[in-house]
Amino acid sequence: MTLRQPVPTIGFVDEYCLLYRSVFDDVRLYECFKWLHVGMISPLPRKTLPEIAKLNGLKDGQSLHHFLRNGVWDVAQVRAIRLHLIRQQIGTRPISLCIDETGDVKKGEATDYVAKQYIGNLGKTANGMVSVNAYAVVDGITYPLLFKIYKPKSRLKAPDEYQSKPQIAVGMIQEIKALGFVIERVLADSLYGESEAVIRSLEKSQLPYIVAIRSNHGVLMAKGQRMRYNRWHAYDQPLSEHLPERRHLREIIFGHRRKVRYYQITKGSTSEPDKADSWFIMTNLEGDILLSVATQYSLRTWIEYGFRQVKQELGWHNYRLTDYNSIERWWELVFSAYLLVSLHAEQFKQEQSHLTVTKDVSPQVLPFTHHPDWEWGTTWKSALNNLRLLLQPYWCWGMLEAWLQVFPTPGLKRGLHQLMDWMDTFRILPVSQMQAA
Repeated sequence: MTLRQPVPTIGFVDEYCLLYRSVFDDVRLYECFKWLHVGMISPLPRKTLPEIAKLNGLKDGQSLHHFLRNGVWDVAQVRAIRLHLIRQQIGTRPISLCIDETGDVKKGEATDYVAKQYIGNLGKTANGMVSVNAYAVVDGITYPLLFKIYKPKSRLKAPDEYQSKPQIAVGMIQEIKALGFVIERVLADSLYGESEAVIRSLEKSQLPYIVAIRSNHGVLMAKGQRMRYNRWHAYDQPLSEHLPERRHLREIIFGHRRKVRYYQITKGSTSEPDKADSWFIMTNLEGDILLSVATQYSLRTWIEYGFRQVKQELGWHNYRLTDYNSIERWWELVFSAYLLVSLHAEQFKQEQSHLTVTKDVSPQVLPFTHHPDWEWGTTWKSALNNLRLLLQPYWCWGMLEAWLQVFPTPGLKRGLHQLMDWMDTFRILPVSQMQAA
């Protein structure tokens, strides 16, 4: 008996998803895996299963719901392959490891692990679900590593064991280090910077860190010692797609300078820093770091930038599922779609560099760059916008196929298929050189 081949989507999606083919014994599950990737990177404002189904020319989203809810496949295998691909892409280049959490407001308590709790990205307490997330930043490109759900004590199930967010972060950092990633620095906000468990673990693992702390952070000093502020130093902070911003930095010394150092950064007036937009950081970086510590810490903005892209662009919170096993599958697919874009962003960046140096455009890219909306930027978002342009003919076919059955228009059908065939020729990701775990 010959097994049927999976229904194709668009070339660059099929090529990427093929790396995960071994996870899915059933070809129908593999097709759902691909359809969800198409939907997640599409410009749909809300990534609901019915809308993703329409985008792929399906009648409804039942097959996609079954894939997430009851499909026989292992989310841990998908994660292992994704992390392996990131390791292949990054190689021995050191990463800035960013730790942060995000929350989504949810009504009621029907969804697993939803409770009234602090939602950091909202800055207030609300009924919702929170996860701790880890990203790698390498040469300006973000790569999604791990996420772990935070399980409030009031919503624990057997055999759950309670872990605080800092405890979850410690476990994630240890896991990422065990995977072989070379960690140049760990960046985190004050929730983790104020955690003794996190700092102790980083020190024990001999990992450099720059973390935010509260303005009233306490440091033990010997009797007779005092706290002093060194003078302000101006520096220009590079900003993505904006002009550099003038900021000021000063060191805070508790008694005498120690291995762990403390700094205050402000955007506003140095004459009244307490009234200005300012924050405090703590670091164990060694050497003359005065002029670099603030810029290094600013890499943490990639946490907020990166996860904002996931939530707004890829549908992190658009699931309509209540059991966490299904939600975990959804989130893992979002991370996989995120990686698909990150890998292309890296290649687009290299193409841009090649163009700048040689004034020549790769023959694989040239026809597509003629589109008036093609972006030559080197960011994750510009890569996503370009991939969406490539998806447009496929998306149009999925939306129009039913109408073409009612009103046959052979010329339109042939034209759309010709466009899709051309989109299938797009090749920039060196998938042939990448192997699944």
